[in-house]
Amino acid sequence: MTGFLKRAFAWAARRTQAAVHLARDVSAVVMIEVAFCIPILAMIGFGGIEYANLLMSTTRVNQIGLGAADNAARIAFGSTLAQPLVREADINEVFAGVEEQAKGMNFKANGRVILSSVERNPDGGQWIHWQRCYGDLPVNSVYGPQGTGATGTSFAGVGVNASSGTAIMLVEVTYDYKSLLWGKWFQTKRIRETAAFLVREARDLNGENGTGLFNPAPAATPALCA
Repeated sequence: MTGFLKRAFAWAARRTQAAVHLARDVSAVVMIEVAFCIPILAMIGFGGIEYANLLMSTTRVNQIGLGAADNAARIAFGSTLAQPLVREADINEVFAGVEEQAKGMNFKANGRVILSSVERNPDGGQWIHWQRCYGDLPVNSVYGPQGTGATGTSFAGVGVNASSGTAIMLVEVTYDYKSLLWGKWFQTKRIRETAAFLVREARDLNGENGTGLFNPAPAATPALCA
């Protein structure tokens, strides 16, 4: 019986010593902490990448709007003996510049550029004389379609007023940003930017049959907003 008790006490002592040793062992603590922290750090890192990409896309959309408005304001086709004309082909070239600026964004499928010529109507009010669009995103101008404000003075305008005999090239850019990493969990973010430039010089604002635009042979396909 005495031998049995000795063995039992020895076994209990060894287990107690092993438990104490295990309690004092911290060699795996770092590994456990890292295992818990890696998913959090990964989410923070991916979130930073996503935010940076969104910020870059917003900046590019802003630059697309400024570039398109500036290019449209510079259109001056014709001789120095007559007022410059604005052709459908010129508008299409502005939109070609948009596509060049938006390379890598799949802009045509996910975005839209709305170019409007804001002028003064015969009653002294503001109106959208003509409007052209590029891109497949189904959005409309927040200021209204072509012809808005053609008569009267009820149309509030676009924030800046066109003087008699001149025009403002207004560009509205809308782009649906697709999440780079978290597209399955986060909704598409819609980016909207607006830019406006006064035309650089006087131009023929009447166009063919009062449309404001010309389309001489060989005729170009109008980039209508319908």
